[in-house]
Amino acid sequence: MKKKLVVLSGAGMSQESGIRTFRDMGGLWEEYDVMEVATPEAWERNPELVMKFYNDRRKQLYECEPNAGHRGLVGLEQDFEVHIITQNVDDLHERAGSSKVLHLHGELKKSRSSVDESLIYDIGGWELKFGDRCAKGSQLRPHIVWFGEAVPAMDEAIPIVQQADILVVIGTSLNVYPAAGLVHNTSKGTPIFVVDPERPSGFIRNVSYIQEKAGKGVEILKEKLKELR
Repeated sequence: MKKKLVVLSGAGMSQESGIRTFRDMGGLWEEYDVMEVATPEAWERNPELVMKFYNDRRKQLYECEPNAGHRGLVGLEQDFEVHIITQNVDDLHERAGSSKVLHLHGELKKSRSSVDESLIYDIGGWELKFGDRCAKGSQLRPHIVWFGEAVPAMDEAIPIVQQADILVVIGTSLNVYPAAGLVHNTSKGTPIFVVDPERPSGFIRNVSYIQEKAGKGVEILKEKLKELR
């Protein structure tokens, strides 16, 4: 039976694909204050701005491709049962070929009802428009977990991490909760690998650091994991 390898991925995972990170831009996304485009209050106050922001990000995503880091994780499925839990809203893990991907913060290429969060739809193309409505007649909103909203996927993520034989953290500063708390759900003795040019805080045991970007870091990781198969 293959060992279960759980990957927690963040913005640094997709950076080499051309997707800019929130951290790199000093708390701004495409020059927008996060509170103006990524909160329920922003949607109530200025839905046109929020819609434009996510349409622009979605359009950019269609121009991006998975990088060597994404593809390297797919290769690990030959030797491990790989589960990816990502903070990213892009679909680059799926497009690379990863078979088990859980999105904590929603998915950019999907929309959902503004009155019933269980009604989720694929967006055809990059543009979500006003007048696009759910089956109950309400305006569709981006399928994104905004700041201040609950993260329902945590209920699925926690048991996956608890069952991990190996935990890998790639490209996240682990500053955003509740996702950052997932690392503390591993069993005692579970080896943890961190792939990031900087050393994030929040780890207490069994940590091996690979201070590289995702592409080169995953290549090094694959060598280190050979002895743990």
